[in-house]
Parts: sequence; structure tokens; C-alpha cells
Amino acid sequence: MTGQRADARRNYALLLAVAERAVAEQGPDASLEQIGRTAGVGSGTVRRHFPTRHALLEAVFRKQIDHLTVRAQALADAREDNRAALLAWLGDVLTVAAETRGLAEALKRDRSTGPGDAHEHGAVASLAEAGRPLVRRAAPALAAGVTITDLLDLVTGIALATEHDPAGAHRLLALTVTGLSPQ
Repeated sequence: MTGQRADARRNYALLLAVAERAVAEQGPDASLEQIGRTAGVGSGTVRRHFPTRHALLEAVFRKQIDHLTVRAQALADAREDNRAALLAWLGDVLTVAAETRGLAEALKRDRSTGPGDAHEHGAVASLAEAGRPLVRRAAPALAAGVTITDLLDLVTGIALATEHDPAGAHRLLALTVTGLSPQ
């Protein structure tokens, strides 16, 4: 039993790593069967870990969101230049959203659900919670009334417009920042 559980954990980690690459390259329509073949496992193993495409995408996106949440906390704890910390984190969010095909679209869909509706995977809520302390600390350097929701909407829009063009995405973010917080 212990060997099977270790195998299951290993298969899950391998499938998730392969799925991350496939989604980054092909988007949310990446073939589950091809992901299984690349990982060297059968379709039954894929379906046991990820019964639906949505479950697979949720796991891929959740890993990215968790990384960004940890990064926000590290930047908030660093007590460096608050504006620079916020901009570094927004840059990280933008990089992940621009390089992971489908993530920006998922963030947009997640944001478009109404209050009280079940979010697709709670990514926007997680990112907003993670980024709120950064925005609060950087508030004196921001235009009046700028919220974390505003900033996530901007980053999502930029990512949608520049998917797979991180350099272009960061150029647009720099232009946006100049308008938000000139220094």
C-alpha cells in the first residue's frame, strides 16, 4: 500500500509538471491523452488524478496562484520600498499570466462571476487577498482610489492582450505604471 501511495504521489507530480508545460505551450485545450503519454502513464491514471479537464487546469493554475501568493507575502515581509515591492509582484503576476496560456482568460472568467457566485477556482480572490497588503503599504505612492482589484484587472487585460509576449506585456505594464504612479 505504501508503495502505491508513493507511486500515486510520483504520478501526480509528474502529470502536473507535464500538464504545466503542455498548458503553457498549447493552452487550456492541451490533450489529456498526450499529457498522459508524455508522462508515461495511461489514460486511467490521468483520469484518476484529474477526472476532468477543469480539474487538471485548476491544479495547474492553483500551483501558479499559490506561488504568487507566497511571493506577495515575501515581498510584504521584506519591508523594502513599498512601491517597488508592489510593482515587482504585479510583474510576477503578469509574467505568469502572459506565459501560461489560458490563465489570463481564467482570471477574467473568475472575475466576471457575480458576488456570491462560486468562482471557477478562486484565483482572483486568492490574488486579491495576497496583494492587498502590498497595495495598502504602497498607497501613498499610488493614485487615489487604486485598489488591488483595479490592478489585477489591468494585469489580466495586459496579459490577455500580450499572451506569450512577456516583453510586450512588461512594456505595457511599465506604461500603465507611469500613469498610475509617476515618480
